[in-house]
Amino acid sequence: MSAALAEKLSLAGKVAAVIGGSHGIGRAVSFALAGAGADLFVCDVDEEALAATAADLAAAGHTVQTLRADVLSEAEIDAFYDLVAANGRLDLVVNVAGGVRRGLLLDRPPEEDARDIRRNYGYVVQSYRRAIPLIRQGGRGGSITSFTTIEAHRGAASFSVYAGAKAATTNFTKAMAVELAAEGIRCNNLVPDTTYSRGNVQAMGPELLARVAALPEELRSKGRDMYVPMHRSPTPEELADGVLFLASPLASAITGIDLHVDGGTRAAGGFIEWPHGDGFVPAPLAGSIAKLFG
Repeated sequence: MSAALAEKLSLAGKVAAVIGGSHGIGRAVSFALAGAGADLFVCDVDEEALAATAADLAAAGHTVQTLRADVLSEAEIDAFYDLVAANGRLDLVVNVAGGVRRGLLLDRPPEEDARDIRRNYGYVVQSYRRAIPLIRQGGRGGSITSFTTIEAHRGAASFSVYAGAKAATTNFTKAMAVELAAEGIRCNNLVPDTTYSRGNVQAMGPELLARVAALPEELRSKGRDMYVPMHRSPTPEELADGVLFLASPLASAITGIDLHVDGGTRAAGGFIEWPHGDGFVPAPLAGSIAKLFG
């Protein structure tokens, strides 16, 4: 890497707060930011994973402070930001946390709706409220990146409240990008789809997960190949690279965007590579229909 490019990717001297940064995708984000030189504050609901990630980051020579915090709790997110505020500097925020359990609206208990809205939108608003004054104090601008989902961009049956909450985060981010643009505080969304993570597994529910697990890997990969144009799901590290790009000086004029790191599923727009000679079409044609229903 040239010295000029390394400088444009460097986060040396910057302080980053990562909410949900201790396992899977969040862990990859924490390591990407730390690897680029940022000092970290990390919170997560999983205390064991948080401790392990903190130990691994410290062993690699990175500076990190952690606090166990659940995004469902306003008080716990406030406590995390109080810890960050005591440092006196904040440049970067990544809102990774989120989650859902698959189910039709009327099959789910109503109290789940409020939790889904809070864990996928409400805490993001709170995070912005707490982060903006801290970033402003430095007068250097900054970057806030929130994880949304491809479900925010389509009618995701059986994920309705989750999809609505993520769509709210998506448009909230654009509105904040406009509000804060003149101050150099950039606001963007990182939009994944099929990347393997604990959250994606939990979203399937135990019955569906067991059925999927019972399939041979060859069959599971065929389903992925039909859906993902690149024939593979992006890794957590590739999502983290997207966050690093948005947080870095390389993206200094980029704000208010949705960066889809999904192997092409958003671009496909419902076109699936069906087998049995059907090719790329939204719905199966003769070959696949005969196999499915014949």
